[in-house]
Amino acid sequence: MAIKLREEGVPIKIVYLGHRDGSAAMVHKDSSIWRVEDLRGKKVAVPNRYSNQRLLLFRSLKAVGMTFDDLELLEMPPPDMPAALYSHAVDAITSGEPFMAQSELDGYGRVLWLTKDVWPGFISCVLAVREDVLATQRDRVQNLVDGIARSGLWIDEHMDHRMQLAQFVSQNYYNQDPRLLEFVLSKPPDRVTYTSLALRRQDFEEIEQLGKESGLLDGTAHFDDYCDCSFVRTDGSLGRWTFEDAASAAAARAKGLLR
Repeated sequence: MAIKLREEGVPIKIVYLGHRDGSAAMVHKDSSIWRVEDLRGKKVAVPNRYSNQRLLLFRSLKAVGMTFDDLELLEMPPPDMPAALYSHAVDAITSGEPFMAQSELDGYGRVLWLTKDVWPGFISCVLAVREDVLATQRDRVQNLVDGIARSGLWIDEHMDHRMQLAQFVSQNYYNQDPRLLEFVLSKPPDRVTYTSLALRRQDFEEIEQLGKESGLLDGTAHFDDYCDCSFVRTDGSLGRWTFEDAASAAAARAKGLLR
């Protein structure tokens, strides 16, 4: 979507990634679908026309000589997908987590693929910033990019950190059961990754090509048009965040260790 907006003249640039992988395709546990080829003639739900999961589906179909014409493609909000799969309203669903894992955890969904296995290094999301902000508030953008990078280093350092993350995010950000987030962050551990978030030209050039082939992009915007790599630190100077949950932070403040 960020590339398409740039093609249409919206003055934004991608400055960093949010995470890699973190998507899946699910079928019903009793389904006869075991391979991409088995999707022929089936109903498959994707988040929207410009979602990365739609592009991933296009790429997977292309690899076996199929196109979107070989199946029925539906656009559906990801929170609605698990129920649609459960009721057999669709044959397969694909979106970002944790909605795919919900069907697996509840016992009726089966993984057809995890993105890490079919498109290694899959870009799940990006941080896109208006060019006027890049020009006038570089320090703020740099702090944001550094914060994402340092948080990612902390998350990927240890499984205990992932479990802390699940609890913290469920309480403060996501209206999701922490058990579901724990599942997403551990089954398997590399289902979603938060490091290696630098902007790689070859990744985006592949997206450009697939976007053009699938009819989403015109091919008029290229890497240097929509990416600004100047905020990515490559000298290894960043260290991970030291995470403290609310209780630990309050205890530390009581002891005068935090201000």
